[in-house]
Amino acid sequence: MTDTGTGTEAGARPADATAGPSLLPAPGSGPEGPRSPGGSPETGSGEAPRLGAFLARAAAGTAVLTVLAAVLGLVRDQAIARYFGASDASDAFLIAWTVPEMAATLLIEDGMALLLVPAFSLALTRRASGDTEGGADPVRELVAATLPRLFLLLSGGAALLIAGAPWVVGVLAPGLADPRLAVDCTRLTAVTVLTFGITGYFSAALRAHGSFLPPAGVYVAYNLGIIGMTLALHAAWGVRAAAAGVAVGSALMILTQLPVLLRLVPLARPRLPRLGRRAARSAPLLGFAVLAPVVVFVVSRQSQVLVERFLASTLPAGAISHLNYAQKVAQMPMVLSLMICTVTFPVVAQAMAAGEHEKARRRVERDLGLAGMVVLLGTAVVLGYAPQIVEVLFQRGAFDAADTASTAQVMRVYALGLLGHCLVGALSRPFFSSGRPTWFPAFAMGTGLLVTMGAGYALTYRFGVDGIATANAIGISSTALLLLMGLGTRVVPIRARDVALSLSRLAGASLAAGAAGWACAPLVPDPVLSLAAGCLLVPAVFFLTGLALRSPEVLSLLALIRRRFLDGR
Repeated sequence: MTDTGTGTEAGARPADATAGPSLLPAPGSGPEGPRSPGGSPETGSGEAPRLGAFLARAAAGTAVLTVLAAVLGLVRDQAIARYFGASDASDAFLIAWTVPEMAATLLIEDGMALLLVPAFSLALTRRASGDTEGGADPVRELVAATLPRLFLLLSGGAALLIAGAPWVVGVLAPGLADPRLAVDCTRLTAVTVLTFGITGYFSAALRAHGSFLPPAGVYVAYNLGIIGMTLALHAAWGVRAAAAGVAVGSALMILTQLPVLLRLVPLARPRLPRLGRRAARSAPLLGFAVLAPVVVFVVSRQSQVLVERFLASTLPAGAISHLNYAQKVAQMPMVLSLMICTVTFPVVAQAMAAGEHEKARRRVERDLGLAGMVVLLGTAVVLGYAPQIVEVLFQRGAFDAADTASTAQVMRVYALGLLGHCLVGALSRPFFSSGRPTWFPAFAMGTGLLVTMGAGYALTYRFGVDGIATANAIGISSTALLLLMGLGTRVVPIRARDVALSLSRLAGASLAAGAAGWACAPLVPDPVLSLAAGCLLVPAVFFLTGLALRSPEVLSLLALIRRRFLDGR
């Protein structure tokens, strides 16, 4: 499953540095900023109030743009469902959409961020400490050494994909009766190999500089491009209009970040010859030894989608579409949960670079608990109200009641793997923030992919799309378990048993809340009213059950609410 709703990812800089909040540690402090005099073991933070406030504001702003992008993503999917339903045309578009989905994961979300956020953080650290060569700005040197080569590499990749579109479609969906429409759409979406790569580069640079809002807004621009082109040209171009919208939206992603990037990040005249000593020193984290494990991990993770669509192409028409609609809605809780890790990733990277493993441990454990609470609350809503959600969002035009029933069933199965997807996204970041080669995440993801493939082949023939979704949940959960067990012994000394116990309590609360919603949802015939009632019922049951199970995250949240709204503090 991929995340296409939002992007992911402290300390003073010199007075003459570029403006904007910094993520670099102040002198004499750890990567989480200077220690607060009032810090205590009870808080478990040790974070400076200024840094804590900045992270809270960054997370809040990211959350707002994430929700807006998610809403526009639903409008986008509604437009495609309305005009093309679950048909051969929508299947052709979704096969072509595999390209930007893979590119988004590799070039915006995981791959580029995991490589470049630590690299820019190191360059900023060198700038702040005065560790320069010949007075050159380390950030400017890093950009000059990497961006031109990246542009040439991505341009060549996009050109090859356009030329090889028939072969790509044949590999992705060999069961299609007529692949020509999918080939046309794939050629239109191939430009995202270039545009997403530049978007990801800009996003990583801005996040390392402490600017989170422009990267969080790229999917707003992306979805607006798809929606606009689909509405304007669907009558003349058919589903090709949506594919063209993908290309237009991806260009808007670059323009969304460019003004802030030009203000914050110093650019230099590009140098295309072989990396010299100074340029290589500017980009020590971007060598092949570090790059290869990240690429293998990201490609293996995104390959779960390829396996799903490969298997679904052998099922009746519409199967790929049912999987897609279910996936896009079910993954929203995961997208919201990972915004926490998006904002704190530079903090963890700085902690690892400074050797502050205890601070990194506290940050990672806190992030896992908070992200787990968000995603499991969303899981409960999906489990309880999947039919109502799908009916409200999609059941109109060519998308009928049978499509709603099939999509809702798949969505409930997908929801069982949401915690696994969230943990894989959260746990992979500390592995790659250490700045040294590590193949363990790729091994864990490859193992999960093999589990997904084996379970998919075993279950698809008998259970259809439900079997494919089940295989996805089993495979990603296997990966999450391996990463959780391996992180504490290899990178950050997290207390894996305590984290697992905390997540199990939240999972119990999620199952109880989901069961309550499942039982009560049919009592209200109107889907809108039923869903509105569920948005009150499910959180209430979730938090009450979490309180009964003594979940630390629930107890902390309720205590915070009481202090803020009852005690006025």
